[in-house]
Amino acid sequence: MPLQFDEGVLRQLCDLDCALPLLTDRIKQSLASCRQVALFFKSRARVEESYARSLGEMGRDLMDNYSKGDGKAGSFLKAYQDTLRIHDSLAQQRLKFAQRLNEMGEELSHLAKEMEKTRKQHKDTGTRFERNLQDADLTMEKAKARFDTTVEELERILILKEGGNLKDAGMHNSPGGHGPEGNRKKLGKAIGKGAGLFKGKNPAQMQKQEDDVRQRMSHASDAFRRAVLDAQSVRQEYFNSQLPKILRLLKQCADEVDLGTQYHLSRYAYLYETMVLQEGTTLAPVEGLDATTLGLKAVAEQIDNRTDFKLYMQNFIVARGNVPRGPRREGLYEEGYLPPLPPHVLSSSQNYNNGNGNGAEDSSRSLKATFGVDLTDAMMRDGDEVPKILEVCTEAIESKGLTTMGIYRLSGTTSAVQKLKAAFDQDVDSVDLDEDAWADINVVSSTLKLWFRELPDPLFTYALYPQFMEAARTDNDRLRHIRLHEQVNELPDANYAALKYFMSHLHKIRAEEKTNQMSASNLSIVFGPTLFRQPPEGGGGEGMTMADLMSFQCKAVETILLKYEDIFI
Repeated sequence: MPLQFDEGVLRQLCDLDCALPLLTDRIKQSLASCRQVALFFKSRARVEESYARSLGEMGRDLMDNYSKGDGKAGSFLKAYQDTLRIHDSLAQQRLKFAQRLNEMGEELSHLAKEMEKTRKQHKDTGTRFERNLQDADLTMEKAKARFDTTVEELERILILKEGGNLKDAGMHNSPGGHGPEGNRKKLGKAIGKGAGLFKGKNPAQMQKQEDDVRQRMSHASDAFRRAVLDAQSVRQEYFNSQLPKILRLLKQCADEVDLGTQYHLSRYAYLYETMVLQEGTTLAPVEGLDATTLGLKAVAEQIDNRTDFKLYMQNFIVARGNVPRGPRREGLYEEGYLPPLPPHVLSSSQNYNNGNGNGAEDSSRSLKATFGVDLTDAMMRDGDEVPKILEVCTEAIESKGLTTMGIYRLSGTTSAVQKLKAAFDQDVDSVDLDEDAWADINVVSSTLKLWFRELPDPLFTYALYPQFMEAARTDNDRLRHIRLHEQVNELPDANYAALKYFMSHLHKIRAEEKTNQMSASNLSIVFGPTLFRQPPEGGGGEGMTMADLMSFQCKAVETILLKYEDIFI
């Protein structure tokens, strides 16, 4: 854009007798155009801001709805979240664009306001100088009229003094006359004045009258000469100095408005192009420039439906542990690993083997059974605050499986799990999980989950099940945390101690989620149906489907795990 002042145009303007109104009208047009462009920027900003905010709110609402629904997890969830994240990034870019458009609109409005004040100021200055010139011309015309009047009066006196005819005196074409009509008017006036001009006057009086007229004519001539000189001086100053200066200032004002409007239009084009290019690189990053981000297409292509389905099968098998299953292909116990006998059978066996050391030993072991024993009964029996099996299994998992991919989500071999269960039931103190037989850490985790499922009264007791479900249904995160905390405090001492110990363990598992992929959400899916079981009489789940119950069970476990430090520490 040319920024230098065009002196040639200024010289042309100075030669025009309509330069001042020409420039003021042109500036008015420029200001109107400037305001229109400012209005365009502000209107476009409102459209962009509304679109951006709607786009951002859409992403947040959809993510909330998805988290409350039964949508897929795994790679699909990550791709869906990345898709919404990309849209949120687009919304942020649009918001910045709208903000800059608003700023440009305000700048143009301010420019138009300032230039309007400048235009009025220079226009008033030019009008004032024009008025001064007109006043000088008017003064000169009045002085000329007074001079012409005294000249006519002196001519009549001289004509009458010489005895001339009054009509001849009136017919004299005076400098102030303009055509026959003017002569006729002056003729009547001259006759009227001449008729009584020297009536009854002697020559001395006539001479005195002549001298007075000559003196007045001399003063009128001097005044006329000064008025002409003043008018010429004002005219010369106006056309040679003031008018060029005013025209220059007005032309600069017009140029500033025009160039400012053009600059902001060019800036708008640049910002728009930049924003569109940014959106393009966000949707499809240029290879080699930003390897850390994925485009929309690449995000969709990363969905691995086959792996997602495998993970879903594994999670479904674990999470639906309390749902009736179909018949098994293999029996629960292989040959050589039979389940422990019930206590009443062992008692009979002891009586039968009275005097036999083996019978007494079997009875002792039955009293130390691990699986299927109520937590409060086990605490009173063993004197341990935390069940031994819980300590042994969690310590083994923390030492060998803390970073294992899918720990607790992947199941161990059924036969190995049953062998380890039998070993715990036989003598929990003699079980050594460092042996090669238990090298698969998933066998240990599956055994621990089985122990939780076989508790006669779940970790979250039947008695408190309705209250836990009611608290889990609370939408507000803070209020749900408080209500669940209250119910945790209502648990029996044995259940509370076991829960605190186990949540500390899961807190450590969750801390390694980048490696083991077991977030609080994934852990809650595993342990929600495991630590909660609906009471046999169905209390706390009226009107809800199995899917709803499972959802609230998982929500309760997830909230307690996320707020572990607040609740227990």
